[in-house]
Amino acid sequence: MNKENIIKLNKISVAFDGEKILDHLSLDIKDKEFITLLGPSGCGKTTTLRLIAGFLEPDEGEIFFEDKKINGVPAYKRQVNTIFQRYALFPHLNVYENIAFGLRVKKLPEAEIKEKVAEMLELVNLSGLEKRSIDTLSGGQQQRVAIARAIANRPKVLLLDEPLAALDLKLRKDMQKELKKIQQQLGITFIFVTHDQEEALTMSDRVVVMDGGKIQQVGTPKDIYNEPENAFVADFIGESNILDGKMLKDYYVEFSGQKFDCLDKGFEKEESVDVVVRPEDVDIVPEDKGMLRGVVTSISFLGVHYEIIVDIGGFKWMIQTTDEHFVGDNVGLYIEPDAIHIMKKSEYSGLYGDYSSYSEEIDHLSDVDYVED
Repeated sequence: MNKENIIKLNKISVAFDGEKILDHLSLDIKDKEFITLLGPSGCGKTTTLRLIAGFLEPDEGEIFFEDKKINGVPAYKRQVNTIFQRYALFPHLNVYENIAFGLRVKKLPEAEIKEKVAEMLELVNLSGLEKRSIDTLSGGQQQRVAIARAIANRPKVLLLDEPLAALDLKLRKDMQKELKKIQQQLGITFIFVTHDQEEALTMSDRVVVMDGGKIQQVGTPKDIYNEPENAFVADFIGESNILDGKMLKDYYVEFSGQKFDCLDKGFEKEESVDVVVRPEDVDIVPEDKGMLRGVVTSISFLGVHYEIIVDIGGFKWMIQTTDEHFVGDNVGLYIEPDAIHIMKKSEYSGLYGDYSSYSEEIDHLSDVDYVED
């Protein structure tokens, strides 16, 4: 195994009640990196975390930790700690004793425990609160206690299962920065699970996008956003217009009835492809100057920009712009070659990327209950 890697998952499969949750999944995790498993509920990300922690054994495949196979090694013998969505703090113990708990289990001398707890309190900005009871703390403070307790005995790997899900938006953003800072200070490998794309892009060195028990793409946040490998990744990470296209030759593609220069090559001549254009990469111009022409059907003001839906030949494009337009306006779209990204056709082709149902989706968002993997 590569010396850089601390964990290796090799062809892991897991099924519950005959349903495949992970399907021959392989992944290398580097030492000291912040890696995020990202995907919708039920994609297998939490199951992957549980396998690494030792709470679950794979039906097939091998798990390696620093070159040693750890299949069958119980959770308490792995150099791994987990922070769950529900922090599982001890309500009858104060802040100090919660953080000291794992150190006492290891029977460390009292002076060493005191020193380590003080160091952890400082690291998570809770110095002076050691005597407070857990139920007097805010959600963000409880989160910090959970982090301090998990890292007090210096695990080599920290697993974080949707740990920020219960916090409000402002606190979430603060804790994202805090977690990244703590990870860099300690030099511990963080494996983070979330279904929140922005969270994954903000915090991670690498992102693992998962769906249907398989890895769809692994890469830096920038790679995943700018160079999605299929329609699922393009749609799941941010907003995307995804259209049917045809590669006429290298650097030249046809979609929406027009031909465009692009920066992609290596496809067969006349190969059917998926074309991705991000909403922020499209310019709305006067109709007569547009490479494509359409009519504005809906506008949402989001503070920083407008999200505008434009109907072009029955396909609804989303455009993000700071310029004001009005429903019913006839407009043109101008697209630079570097805004056009070409992807191979996949099982996800045709499922995403048209904003015909956009307003209905917004209406139904409040009806969705959050379901854990």
